[in-house]
Amino acid sequence: MPISCVSPVASSATLATSVAKPWFVYLVRAANGALYCGVSDDPQRRFVAHQSGKGARFFYSSPAVALVYIEACCDKREALRQERLIKQLKKSAKEALVSSVAVGPEGVFIHRRDDLPSG
Repeated sequence: MPISCVSPVASSATLATSVAKPWFVYLVRAANGALYCGVSDDPQRRFVAHQSGKGARFFYSSPAVALVYIEACCDKREALRQERLIKQLKKSAKEALVSSVAVGPEGVFIHRRDDLPSG
């Protein structure tokens, strides 16, 4: 399902909602319990790459075991901004974010920005 975004610098001719390719910020749990935060336009594919040892050096010492959180963003810029915010959180806050996720049939629930707990 495409995510609608309105550009903050849109002209009056382009004020209609535009549909952009969605990007995602995600958290992966490593075998040692650590959480890795990243962005991708396809988090499932990226997780498979992490499991196979490709991608982030983070998983060289402890392999990726679970994709535990996915948040949909309207574009790459927003996903990178959200990644930076999540990376600044303490581990306990990241764990709270993960535990707030309702696990669905595919194993993980994708958060939209308005689904996130405040504070």
